[in-house]
Amino acid sequence: MIVDEQAADLIFMRQALDQAQNAQLVGEVPVGAVVVWEGQVIATGYNQPVGNHDPTAHAEINALRQAAEQLGNYRMPHCDLYVTLEPCAMCAGAMLHARIRRVVFGAHDPKTGAAGGVIDLFAEQLLNHQTRVTGGVLGGECATMLREFFAERRRRRDAAAAAKPAEVDPDFTSTIVTEIEFAEWNAIKR
Repeated sequence: MIVDEQAADLIFMRQALDQAQNAQLVGEVPVGAVVVWEGQVIATGYNQPVGNHDPTAHAEINALRQAAEQLGNYRMPHCDLYVTLEPCAMCAGAMLHARIRRVVFGAHDPKTGAAGGVIDLFAEQLLNHQTRVTGGVLGGECATMLREFFAERRRRRDAAAAAKPAEVDPDFTSTIVTEIEFAEWNAIKR
């Protein structure tokens, strides 16, 4: 069992980064999570909303589902969750309902973060459960992985757009038309 909290944070965040890499390998946004109970990883998860056609298949939700099954209980007051990106409101809500003891995240998310990025659900004192939050653990590595993923995705999109020849109807080049008008023109021509 790991006693030093900061050392544990680094170890478990590296494992969450491994899960993020799993997401990246299958073309998902590279976010990974692990749930820890008594110093041991009991569940892992990575982003799978695209592949699973499931908007709730975030890394944290996948790890929470696995942990609940492992523990035989949806309440996890003695568990910590490590995730490479600041949780969104959905994931923060799930963690609060699961009564996770502590959330540790890597990169801050100023667009959808619910642990201080946009809002801070964990700071809401009116909720019946309080979860401790530590942010920025290996934040640079986590942010770099995300930044590189999206940069590569933009490069591929731009290369595909540049390689695609412009589609122009030689009989109808002098007028700019909407797709609907173009479809109607093609129907008339036939």
